Amino acid sequence: MSERSFKPIRSLTGRVRRRTPSTPSASLAVERIGDRVSIIDSAVYVDGDRVASPADLGDTYRTLHEHEDAVAWIGLYRPDQHELGSLAHEFDLHELAVEDAIVAHQRPKLERYDHTLFVVLRAAHYVDSREEVEFGEVHVFVGPDFVITVRHSESPDLSAVRRRLESNPDLLAHGPEAILYAILDRVVDGYLPVVAGLENDIDEIETEVFGSDPGVSRRIYELTREVIEFQRATRPLAAVLAALTAGFDKYGTDEELQRYLRDVEDHLTAVIEQVDGFRQLLRDILTVNATLVAQRQNEEMRALSEASIDQNEDVKRISAWAAILFAPTLIGTIYGMNFDHMPELHWAGGYPFALVMMLVVSLTLWAVFKLRRWI
Repeated sequence: MSERSFKPIRSLTGRVRRRTPSTPSASLAVERIGDRVSIIDSAVYVDGDRVASPADLGDTYRTLHEHEDAVAWIGLYRPDQHELGSLAHEFDLHELAVEDAIVAHQRPKLERYDHTLFVVLRAAHYVDSREEVEFGEVHVFVGPDFVITVRHSESPDLSAVRRRLESNPDLLAHGPEAILYAILDRVVDGYLPVVAGLENDIDEIETEVFGSDPGVSRRIYELTREVIEFQRATRPLAAVLAALTAGFDKYGTDEELQRYLRDVEDHLTAVIEQVDGFRQLLRDILTVNATLVAQRQNEEMRALSEASIDQNEDVKRISAWAAILFAPTLIGTIYGMNFDHMPELHWAGGYPFALVMMLVVSLTLWAVFKLRRWI
């Protein structure tokens, strides 16, 4: 960042409007907030320096009126409708934007309402132990002399953004647009650890696929779901940055700030390309895994078929020899019944005849089974 001083600009949000003191209705709105305080931090800046830290919204409004060319940054965490109603009355926030900020669960987007920009961002945090991407949501109202951040989760850490800007008054002197840039930069930089975590898990999955891990298919599907959710957070943000970039010439954005925003856009583009590559890679891994599983199943079926064939051959051999041995057993059983009237028993050649008949029947059966390859 250059050492020269920058004058506050109001390029992206229009011209600076003259403030009038808060009306009684605005003061009443502040009083209705009661004891519930969702203000995380509130500050008023002049030329990049913090000149006041109001304790509540009423003090913030009064301090902002007292300083010319001042910028207020009000950080809120899960505010209720009364707090947002007070802010909407004071800063002329559009009711649709206020409704979105209350309901939350919005996709990343940028909308312009007269002199106010409404930006929705989704921060991401990767939990490696569960292989899940956790998302946080922040809504940003950017006006000519104010920035209102509404968080509905712990991330992103806007206190770090505030410390960074306050340590660099030259950057903060750019006004609300510099704050918006810093928040965008923080959100996009937070995507990088997520990309690294996803890449590491994909490498592990590739190893498991070729290691025949039975649970790898489920892991692929679950990680693919996380990648898709991550895509839903990053892809719409590209349109937000493209809209900001398209308005550079129209709103006369400072060249230094243009370079910062383009740098954020470049980082986001790299993240989107990597995430798109992850999704395609997971598709390919799933295809390879399905192929390997099919091959293993075919090999198991082939082994079972071979075992069944071998078993059938054994059964055939046993059956054939059982049939061969059954013939002499049957003949011997008949002549062993000891009936009184069996003419063959009184023949001189009865015994040789029985032996020859056993041998002939056995040889005939053996020849038949041999011909049919049962033996």
